[in-house]
Amino acid sequence: MNFRFTTAGESHGKALAAIVEGLPAGLRINISRIDKELWRRQQGYGRGGRMKIERDEIELLSGIRHGKTLGSPVSFLIRNRDFENWSDVMSSENVDASLKSKRTITRPRPGHADLAGGQKFQTKDLRDVLERASARETAARVACGAFAKILLSEFGIEIASHVVKLGEIPAEPIDAEWESIKSIPKNSPLRCSDTGLEKKMVAHVDEAKQKGDTLGGVFEVVAANVPVGLGSHTSWREKLDGKLARAVMSVPAVKAVEIGTGVRNAGVFGSEVHDEIVYSDGGFDRTSNRAGGLEGGITNGQEIRVRGYKKPISTLRSRLRSVNVDSKEAESASFERSDITAVPAAGVIGEAMVAIVLADAVRSKFGGDTLEEVLRNFESYMKTVQDY
Repeated sequence: MNFRFTTAGESHGKALAAIVEGLPAGLRINISRIDKELWRRQQGYGRGGRMKIERDEIELLSGIRHGKTLGSPVSFLIRNRDFENWSDVMSSENVDASLKSKRTITRPRPGHADLAGGQKFQTKDLRDVLERASARETAARVACGAFAKILLSEFGIEIASHVVKLGEIPAEPIDAEWESIKSIPKNSPLRCSDTGLEKKMVAHVDEAKQKGDTLGGVFEVVAANVPVGLGSHTSWREKLDGKLARAVMSVPAVKAVEIGTGVRNAGVFGSEVHDEIVYSDGGFDRTSNRAGGLEGGITNGQEIRVRGYKKPISTLRSRLRSVNVDSKEAESASFERSDITAVPAAGVIGEAMVAIVLADAVRSKFGGDTLEEVLRNFESYMKTVQDY
């Protein structure tokens, strides 16, 4: 059995929809936990006006009865409250020419999917592309990831994220311990473990806003209490580090992914990189975790640490140069509501994607149709690890 998900929907359409497969029967689902994750995605200093309109929450359609999963696909909706202002523009019915041309986008934004998507799908109304390419889709992903987190919590696995760099602050990404990350207050403006640096980051966001500009940064996702043995060295398709890299790279605007201290490791001697192995109290351990919890594509029992490097948001108030796809004349790029920065939100999305990959690895490793059966298989396996 695999853990899989599919999302559908456009940024200003009626709703986002998703189907989640692979949840074992008997898993208790608390909807408030999922809505909390959706709330977390909407937070962060520098977010735009859309976050004030939407109050994301899921509407379950199938797969859960009396608070527990049935083992069948779970489906749900997240309604777009802003749809009432876009009902004609985003109508699924055929409309007259005047409505078709309303809010048409013909000036592609550099850094977005607008132009490449328009050329690929042969459309001159770039709204056909940008509505699905919008990061709004990630609300559905975060909800799918919340289901994955609920499953992983049955195995003691926890996942959290924090902002380790925003723009040029600090010069080098922050290193923080798990407990420090977990203790970041819910009202933290940028979900940074260093309050002094966070104040500087906030000022940096204000500076970018004043200039009509945007900021990127780096977030880190950490998964704690992950058992040894998820993933495999036997095929490139099964290497868990590759799956994690792909998942985090799929987060909108992420252009680089780092596992452990991979970037730093490339510039030093091997003696300064590899995590030495020790044995004490009847178990194996490592003296450090520069590998980020993965060796040979397999989890090694250490914390999984993955960083996503997010470019600045492509929609700028201070508009960049572009070309009208109809007239071919030089014009400024289109502008729609946008954020100044969304690095904390990207961290929450990154958590969801890491959770989905780990949930799939758990389902692949331990099988089972019911939660009771999966846990029984897990406990049997962990005993063999302890006895090794």
